[in-house]
Amino acid sequence: MTPETKARIVIDQKLAQAGWVVQDMKALNLGAAQGVAVREYPTDTGPADYVLFVNREAVGVIEAKRDEAGENLTATESQTERYASANLKWRTGNTPLRFLFEATGQIIRFTDNADPAPRSRELFHFFKPAQLAEWQAQPSTLRRRLAEAMPPLPTANLRSCQVNAVTGLETSLARNKPRALIHMATGAGKTFTAITAVYRLLKFAGAKRVLFLVDTRNLGKQAHQEFMAYTPPDDARKFTELYNVQRLASSSLDPHAQVCISTIQRMYSILSGEPIDESAEDVSLNETQQTARQEKLVRYNAAVPIESFDFIVIDECHRSIYNLWKQVLDYFDAFLIGLTATPDRRTFGFFNENIVAEYTYEQSVADGVNVGYDVFEIVTEITQRGAELKAREWVDHRDRATRKKRWAETEEDTPYTGQDLDRSVVNPSQIRNVIQAMKTAVETQIYPSRKETPKTLIFAKTDSHADDIIKIVREVYGQGNAFCKKVTYRAEEDPDSVLAAFRNDYHPRIAVTVDMIATGTDVKPLEVLLFMRDVRSRGYYEQMKGRGVRSLSAEGLQRVSNSASGAKDRFVLIDAVGVEKSLKTECRPLEKKPGVPLKDLLQGVAMGSRDDDTVLSLANRLVRLARQLDDKAQARIAQASGGVPVGELGRALIAALDPDAIVQAALATAQAQGISRREEDLSPQEIEAARTQRVAAACAPFDAPALRDEIENARREREQLIDHVNLDQVTYAGFSEQAEAQARVAIQTFADYIQAHKDEIAALSFFYQQPYQRRALTFEMIEALHDHLARPPLMLTTEKLWAAYARVQAGQVKGVDRKRQLTDLVSLVRFALGLDAELKPFADEVDKRFQAWIFRHNAQRGTAFSPEQTDWLRLMKDHIASSCAISRDDFDYAELAGKGGLQKAWSVLGEDLDGLMREMNEELVA
Repeated sequence: MTPETKARIVIDQKLAQAGWVVQDMKALNLGAAQGVAVREYPTDTGPADYVLFVNREAVGVIEAKRDEAGENLTATESQTERYASANLKWRTGNTPLRFLFEATGQIIRFTDNADPAPRSRELFHFFKPAQLAEWQAQPSTLRRRLAEAMPPLPTANLRSCQVNAVTGLETSLARNKPRALIHMATGAGKTFTAITAVYRLLKFAGAKRVLFLVDTRNLGKQAHQEFMAYTPPDDARKFTELYNVQRLASSSLDPHAQVCISTIQRMYSILSGEPIDESAEDVSLNETQQTARQEKLVRYNAAVPIESFDFIVIDECHRSIYNLWKQVLDYFDAFLIGLTATPDRRTFGFFNENIVAEYTYEQSVADGVNVGYDVFEIVTEITQRGAELKAREWVDHRDRATRKKRWAETEEDTPYTGQDLDRSVVNPSQIRNVIQAMKTAVETQIYPSRKETPKTLIFAKTDSHADDIIKIVREVYGQGNAFCKKVTYRAEEDPDSVLAAFRNDYHPRIAVTVDMIATGTDVKPLEVLLFMRDVRSRGYYEQMKGRGVRSLSAEGLQRVSNSASGAKDRFVLIDAVGVEKSLKTECRPLEKKPGVPLKDLLQGVAMGSRDDDTVLSLANRLVRLARQLDDKAQARIAQASGGVPVGELGRALIAALDPDAIVQAALATAQAQGISRREEDLSPQEIEAARTQRVAAACAPFDAPALRDEIENARREREQLIDHVNLDQVTYAGFSEQAEAQARVAIQTFADYIQAHKDEIAALSFFYQQPYQRRALTFEMIEALHDHLARPPLMLTTEKLWAAYARVQAGQVKGVDRKRQLTDLVSLVRFALGLDAELKPFADEVDKRFQAWIFRHNAQRGTAFSPEQTDWLRLMKDHIASSCAISRDDFDYAELAGKGGLQKAWSVLGEDLDGLMREMNEELVA
């Protein structure tokens, strides 16, 4: 066959798969189907390779070329245009045909001539006839509506960064750019922004269906909840009352759904026809090492044609979903919209460097959308240097899977490093010292005024490590089960319920996780993150830190942390493993490594990787493992697999790839269908179908998470040594150099600001004027100064400034553990100006001045103030401490009104009341 003939055969097959009936001109029958593709149709400029008829009407043309012409396929567009504009024989009217295709056996390009500035784009496959009929019936195209029909965005209830993102995206879509990246900091409302855009695309652009793509089931659930909660600005109904939203959990799309939420693993399963277990959707693809041979070879699926979605929103698109899984995205003829808080170079490259909105973490902190953080370090002797268990030491040996212990001697000297902790060796003293150091630091240095433990998230290495941490947390804090819970996919308790309680209820105060809420999950009340595992991926680490950045109002924070003094204004990252200083990589390597971990091979097979390299690698590991395991471990695996020994599981994988057996299976399938076939007559598609079926059957047992866990547990050393012998000790617990540097910057910024604005702001003018105009300082002036300082770009709250001075000049700062009042800003200004040698709460200074004033006053009077008069003067003093001054109107406030108000004060202090108030305002505030 000539190259042209080979290409035509493949094109015919693709047209047939999409529902077209392909005919030669001499066999023309336009009534044979809704869509008919006629080869070599005559025109007045020569025969067109294919003319497409839908409902007996000519609508399009295909110009076919041999595969080698693929690199110059765009040069063929003028030829396609010529045929589309030509007069077709037996056709009345000469309106140009609308739908133009150029195709080889490998590539299809498509142009819709009804678009504004028609531009060709590459397709994975041909459209179905019904799709062209639908487009033909519409008054305008999607791209024209995007360019001409989108109304202005209502900005009420949207942050400026969200407005910029939606308008930037719509501008990009109006320009027909196929890919767009929205870079928004964690906590800035990426999902809300995306739903706003999706709503407008459905309502105003007439989008048929949108795919919201995530890479874990948990993120899919969260996205679904946000769609259900969303109320558009121009309609009182919820999004899900207006549009059908389907969260995919099976292999079929709801034909009535306008939004589908799916993991990329699930979507691959749908397109490939290979079933997957739900557990394959629990692990982020970013956390599973893959090989280049695991590339997802997607084939056309007529049940889910390429026109199924007009837009694909890719949540957390910084992850590796567009590497080995890229074909899932390439399959659909859709605009791609990426959402991420932590893009890397691959992200920018994949989205054609089309960044339609950029809102960084630093900007979000400056705007008050997110909060900044401090780093507190905990270093212990064993974390840093490791330890050694001597031979013949009696210690517990604990089974990893069952946690059953046996008391036995060590056989040899067993040195271990910090990296070995919680893997081959568990040292409870190390965990206890870290937890105790965290408790002490939070209670005395980080949040000293709190009565309850701030909401804390601990990152553990494994589920077993998490269990050890939980036991010791409850012990150190002297609390019960409700206080500290595990939130992982493998927790016995429903992780979604625990997560909801952690987010909204008083208990648990501390949650321990491995990976479930490491990324993407919203827990706004979080104020402490403790890292007890290292992280080597820069992007993943930024995502983990992002769990603490979300801002929260005072009311929202106090709902779960009663003693919080106000809104959440920071979080603290406690680094117990050197995670802040460890070397980070840009992303996980994609090239094949000789030692892909067994757990990643198992996970890859569960997620649908069926390439020879993955299947054979797993098979060889299992056969080798079978020779290494004892009878007990073998029995456990057999029980988890339904009675199949681990060696047989491996051998079944090898047998599934036997070429001869695959051919025989293909022949048997053909025979079962009543088709007589010889081996040499089998098509590549038939052989591949037989291979797919055999491999799928051999891989099916690995869908079960229990079997994968049992195999992985067996691979590792079965027992952990529990080292109760080497006791650990904390060698350093304090804020990191970074936190101290940030504190110095805050102090210097404050000093520079009050110097630069001394003549503009009334409260600062008061302090700079000599002599003091004591009566001039009012609460309103202090409030105005605080407002100036707390707004972007300074973001210097009274709490933050006090903490900064406490960190840098601890010996000169008093009352660190006190709840801050707004009037403490007076003390901060006096200390910054050098008027006071010591920084102490404003109320303490008022108390001191009050004692001196009342002592002097009593000495000068014939009679001292009576006890009742002194009590009233103390009440007036307390009001001054919180408000800078007192006047007659202030006796209507609760504390004073509750004691009888102005009338009672007048009856106790008489005509001296006004004079005493004037004296106190002058004496106590300066």
